Amino acid sequence: MSEFYDSLETRSADERAQVQLEAIREQIKHVQNNTAIYSESFKDIDANEITDAASFSALPLTRKSKLIELQQAQRPFGGYTANNVTLPSHVFASPGPIYEPGFAVADFWRFARSLYASGFRSGDLVHNCFSYHFTPAGQMFDSAALALGCSVIPAGVGQTELQVQTIADLSPNGYVGTPSFLKIILKQADEIGSDVSSINKSMMSGEALPPPLRNGFVERGIRVQQCYGTADLGLIAYESSAQEGLIIDEGVYLEIVRPGTGELVNEGEVGEVVVTNLGRDYPLIRFATGDLSAYLPGTSPCGRTNQRIRGWMGRADQTAKVRGMFIHPEQVDKVVKRHPDISKARLVIDWVEQADQITLQCESESTDASVSDAIAESIRSICKLRGEVEIVDPGTLPNDGKVIDDIRQYD
Repeated sequence: MSEFYDSLETRSADERAQVQLEAIREQIKHVQNNTAIYSESFKDIDANEITDAASFSALPLTRKSKLIELQQAQRPFGGYTANNVTLPSHVFASPGPIYEPGFAVADFWRFARSLYASGFRSGDLVHNCFSYHFTPAGQMFDSAALALGCSVIPAGVGQTELQVQTIADLSPNGYVGTPSFLKIILKQADEIGSDVSSINKSMMSGEALPPPLRNGFVERGIRVQQCYGTADLGLIAYESSAQEGLIIDEGVYLEIVRPGTGELVNEGEVGEVVVTNLGRDYPLIRFATGDLSAYLPGTSPCGRTNQRIRGWMGRADQTAKVRGMFIHPEQVDKVVKRHPDISKARLVIDWVEQADQITLQCESESTDASVSDAIAESIRSICKLRGEVEIVDPGTLPNDGKVIDDIRQYD
């Protein structure tokens, strides 16, 4: 059986560049003719004049914040879906809110490539602990595993004791989900004496995977690899067995630009990740993710020839990803507006005991404990995450414009 998912992974850089450039030109023509948004914004663009990376980088960016605004005006997808394809099979709701379509297409989000690189094969039983509720993560990996011929346990998140029991009873050999949740499952299994040692491979995403956490899994005999994707774009890049950076997916064209601009950076320079997907159903051209990364020189020792990026290196804006979910400054503002007792607030994100922790620091004169409880409930309702509340005296928080302060440091 081949080490590679397909021949696209080992083609020459020149061949890839030529094929992708032609695909980009065809994609531009497609969106001009078949999407409401690009038929207007790209009406003066001649696709045939896109002859290299520099000419493509002159096209405008599509920003997530703009996507939210356009979706409010034109439900559900802001005019970005193609009108010459079948209707979506699913409509997902991510924090923001942002609505994303899913289509009844095998491996629509292209994550099968990342699972294959992590050793998943036909006949495997996969314990899928990404959420199936509203957000598409669970469905993304579900469809990818099915495309490989795997069977899937749609476990989702929470219900730790049932997770442990199911693994002990059914002996899945693969796990997909966040690293922190696998740690919780393993800890629970150890405490109650359940055997979950059947899991020997994993594909993780949604949060940081620092070396101590990864090493803890490896010591238990679990192969650990990670990938990077978004609900809008699907797979962007993935780790191979070489574990030297993340290899860019063959189904996207990736650029790294200076934050706040669309200008390409030099190789090795940190900038914002901008992605164009090459699928026809939900085409996004130069979609600015808000994530920071940088190209790595050369190619992977595993033999895959596409460019690599260093992985997630922070945010170009104040949006943050916590436990696989994005938190936007607009959501923090909604929490504050629900509670007149708050005069100012800042959401602090930290890494505590190898897990993400969020605390909303609120300037307030109230000392009523019920106020903190109500704010915590609003965080859970609006941000879809549990968080702590810290009441501080008025005038305590810095006057630096920060709404979200990500202070996570990984050992």
